[in-house]
Amino acid sequence: MKLWGQILWTLLSVPRGRRGWAFNSWKTYSSLAGPLSATGMVNHWTRVFEERGIPEARESSEYIVAHVLGAKTFQSLKPALWTKPLTPQQLECIQELCGRRLQRMPVQYILGEWDFQGLSLKMVPPVFIPRPETEELVEWVLEEVAQRPHAVRAQDGPLILEVGCGSGAITLSLLSQLPKSRVVAVDKEEAAVSLTHENAQRLQLQDRIRIICLDITSEGCCTHLLPWSPMDLVVSNPPYIFRKDMEQLAPEIYSYEDLVALDGGDEGMDIITHILTLAPQLLNASGSIFLEVDPRHPELVSSWLQSHPDLHLSLVGVREDFCGRPRFLHVQKSAP
Repeated sequence: MKLWGQILWTLLSVPRGRRGWAFNSWKTYSSLAGPLSATGMVNHWTRVFEERGIPEARESSEYIVAHVLGAKTFQSLKPALWTKPLTPQQLECIQELCGRRLQRMPVQYILGEWDFQGLSLKMVPPVFIPRPETEELVEWVLEEVAQRPHAVRAQDGPLILEVGCGSGAITLSLLSQLPKSRVVAVDKEEAAVSLTHENAQRLQLQDRIRIICLDITSEGCCTHLLPWSPMDLVVSNPPYIFRKDMEQLAPEIYSYEDLVALDGGDEGMDIITHILTLAPQLLNASGSIFLEVDPRHPELVSSWLQSHPDLHLSLVGVREDFCGRPRFLHVQKSAP
């Protein structure tokens, strides 16, 4: 699934006059020789996707065909199902879902679910789709809890704040792997708050999470969070794309994924600095902040922290993602 972390999956709404374009350009099933099997459909739609310039053509067709047959991946299907003729209903469903992908709709939205850290999460547009590299942020947090149990009250269960919970991927992964942990998850978008609620209930983790619709850039936001302080950890995959880079994104991005979850301001630092300003008021004496950022941000964050010594925060760690880019930051609070 890490292939999906290297592309932006989005759907461009087809102009009214061209809405029949995708359907009219398909090759009909009647032109295919032999029984219409799962393997045949994967090969057929892979060719169609490649002709139309759809990224990850084979992966897309495999996920969709497997989904229609009730499996997560094509490889997990029983071999007997690979060549078994499909029913008319199955063929119709495959055609409908592949039609959405043909228009560049993200596979995660097409399927309506996606796995993250072994959890099956519901996906609904325009809520931000969790990327595979963010799993590495979760793993780093888990390492910190294991290595510094006293600093994060691991025995009693760490109290964690997630800023920008989106689908709940980070929060629910931490709750599932830290059985005594508790999380306060905030997001400014009602759609994200609702989806995190639903995913928490699906995974039966709702008893250890408090989800709040809150804009951390708003005046007085800290008063809504102080009742839960002191917290042990703040975790966030905030909007961090440089505004000038937003202009270079594929046009499709504007139709599906939430721009608010991507745009980090001129230098991608707008929400990051709000988090760093807010966190010291909420963390315990040696609490930590874990952030996913742009590869250009480690230097910018280090410089910003040096210019704000009153926050008593230090950048103590930088980690690379699976592509070798500096992507994750560990910022720690120290005593005044």
